[in-house]
Amino acid sequence: MTAGRPIRLLYFAAIRERMGVASEELVLPDDVRDVRSLSRYLEASRPALRGVLASVRFAVGDEFAELDRVIEANAVVALIPPVSGG
Repeated sequence: MTAGRPIRLLYFAAIRERMGVASEELVLPDDVRDVRSLSRYLEASRPALRGVLASVRFAVGDEFAELDRVIEANAVVALIPPVSGG
């Protein structure tokens, strides 16, 4: 059994407020390989994120990521909620 892949999560705007931190280091379980499975994992393991990730954009590195985007070890993954303004 492997130790998983370390990543850094960055939280922005309302997500940062919900989490109470701007970022965190995380070691992904072996079955969390892409953005879709990361989203499911975060919904299950972070009560503050339940019910909100469907509207969040994920960025891996400097690019917005589709749900099937593979997450490599040491990736930086940002969670960016929708922004409204006037």
